[in-house]
Amino acid sequence: MALIFLILLVLKLDDKVDWNWFIIFIPMWLYDIGVVIYVFVTMVRHCKNRAYHDRGLVSIKRRAWYLTSLFMKLIFEIILCLRFQYVSSLSLFYVMIPLWILLIGSVVDVGKNVIGQYLPDRSS
Repeated sequence: MALIFLILLVLKLDDKVDWNWFIIFIPMWLYDIGVVIYVFVTMVRHCKNRAYHDRGLVSIKRRAWYLTSLFMKLIFEIILCLRFQYVSSLSLFYVMIPLWILLIGSVVDVGKNVIGQYLPDRSS
């Protein structure tokens, strides 16, 4: 999917095709939809099967963060397509807001996990 997206992007940027930007992003959105479905199904399975809690697998909060980050990425892609296709007067500041939120959240998430590895276990 990524290769198809990159090929379509190069064709559009080289003015070889005169397609809508939303068409160019279809492979990326199909991949994102597949990932959203996978994360959602694993969240439902996690809630139904309590054995997941005992094995120490990825928590429901972590999967919720995955969904949130995917939706932020989708929002960014949609706003980017809108700016390229229709509203060229839309400031890049507003286009980049979902991406900035995603990046800040990722820094917090990674920082929490790295610091959590070095803290002593308080469960006992």
